[in-house]
Amino acid sequence: MQPTFTSSRILLPVRPGFIWFSLTLGLLLNFLPTAHWPGVPDWVALVLTFWCIRESRYVGMGWAFALGLCMDVADGAVLGQHAFAYVLLAYTATRQARRILWFPLAQQAIQVLPMLVAAQVIQLVLRLLAGAEFPGWSFLLGPALATLLWIPLTYLLLLPQYQPLEHDANRPL
Repeated sequence: MQPTFTSSRILLPVRPGFIWFSLTLGLLLNFLPTAHWPGVPDWVALVLTFWCIRESRYVGMGWAFALGLCMDVADGAVLGQHAFAYVLLAYTATRQARRILWFPLAQQAIQVLPMLVAAQVIQLVLRLLAGAEFPGWSFLLGPALATLLWIPLTYLLLLPQYQPLEHDANRPL
């Protein structure tokens, strides 16, 4: 089901409204009170990384900056903390996109893990510079779980783009 360089499946063009919907849903999931529990992934970072790798024409550093500012305001964090981390994440994901897409899904997840960890570490360093206390090493559980969620998230976000395997003459697409 995963379209890689060896796949024969053709994807429909992505709808910008679906990208907007998925990023908004990731933002809303980060607004939940459970988002600060250890092991809960940063949904915005995960969805942003996915779309920066898949559709860098539509999603890039501008989206990352805007979503980061929304997260800064929602968390009451140092203004620019999430924005800076998300912009660097979007830049790295866009830069590595062509290489990452050559790998199968499990190896893509391994390639994405350092980017998600780096985004968390950047946020942690900025929080520590602002005077916060070290939260413990449990902050690394979120990127680890996000890496495990990479495969189901990929299938879920690519689902609207798949064409049916057999063509039906009575169906418009």
